[in-house]
Amino acid sequence: MSARALLPRRPWRGRRIVLGVTGGISAYKSVQLARDLTQLGAEVDTVLTSAAQRFIEPLSFSGVTGRPALTDLFSKEGAALHIRLGLEADVVCVAPATADFIARAAHGLAGDLLATTLLATRAPVVLCPAMNDRMFAHAQTQANLRHAQDELGYRIAGPGIGPLAVGEGEGPGRMLEPPDILEHVGRALAADGPLVGRRVLITAGPTREGIDPVRYLGNRSSGRMGFALARVAWRRGAEVEMVTGPVSLHDPIGVAVVRVETAQEMLDRVREGIPDADVVVFAAAVSDFRPETTWEGKLKRREQGGELRIALTENPDIARETRELRKPGAVTVGFALESEKLVENARRKLEEKAFSFVVANSATEVDAGFEADTNRVSILPSSGEVEELPLLHKEEVAEEILDRVEALLEAGG
Repeated sequence: MSARALLPRRPWRGRRIVLGVTGGISAYKSVQLARDLTQLGAEVDTVLTSAAQRFIEPLSFSGVTGRPALTDLFSKEGAALHIRLGLEADVVCVAPATADFIARAAHGLAGDLLATTLLATRAPVVLCPAMNDRMFAHAQTQANLRHAQDELGYRIAGPGIGPLAVGEGEGPGRMLEPPDILEHVGRALAADGPLVGRRVLITAGPTREGIDPVRYLGNRSSGRMGFALARVAWRRGAEVEMVTGPVSLHDPIGVAVVRVETAQEMLDRVREGIPDADVVVFAAAVSDFRPETTWEGKLKRREQGGELRIALTENPDIARETRELRKPGAVTVGFALESEKLVENARRKLEEKAFSFVVANSATEVDAGFEADTNRVSILPSSGEVEELPLLHKEEVAEEILDRVEALLEAGG
């Protein structure tokens, strides 16, 4: 998630989050996590164990959240502080969660403010393990994590694989980075609607059609819109698969990403996934044409006589060719990028490909469309008036699109 993206927004905006910090070396990352959650519009109450205070000062958290960091079970806040925290929290996230704390949480021990808060809350709990790889692999740690997840309903986020503390090498045990933890907290906050457990298939990015081993026919699509849709759908509890052309974006957390090059490769993968999909979003900018011939060797300028002519042939239309494979009742969303007659051309696409609705935007709009973080779109439903949205960040556009998808799911498709 880019720095520009850290503005108050769903699902974090206006929510109460208890951030528990335990005694691990990665506690320094939790300051960034607290800051990011606050910038996203959440009210963050940080609770530090006594061991955490050996690694990081409570004042660091107060400085980035604007709220006092909490450390004592019995303090001037009152003996029932853990009850208030538990009742008011929308999510409790423990990052880092050490092996010791996971063991105590799994067995319901209540010797400090953070552990008692876990017992008092009925909000979703996200544990972010952080420890040496040998400690993580220990049978008792694994048993504690299974119990926390299967019996207590806690969500386990991580650990990641990478460098551990100095001298400990690399392996599973590293705490997830703050941007990934944000997504897990977001899923815990948002995953209670019609998309929970639904299968969502999204196409994203451009396609590349080879001319020779070093050149291709393509377009300027960055994939940002499709990736935003995948992130938001996963946060809302969906099982998301994204088929994407070549982009420079990192895979969204939790999303099954299939990377392809050509329109034909994208079509083949969509054919496999679409029969089981409850929601299909065709957000990819698929090349309409491909070279009729692909040269095996690199074309040399001096061998072309000053002119190169490449015959093109039509690519498959992925939405049209998979129409009959759609699951009955599935919600399907198309995208239409147009340089002229925006609504007219989008309406034609809506009817020809039997979409539930089409998201249309202009290729000439400033700060919108390809390679921009923002977009200005119009939504054309299969019946009813065209709805024009203001210029929004692409994640906010994704929220608006998926609001309408959820409404259709609730109405029966």
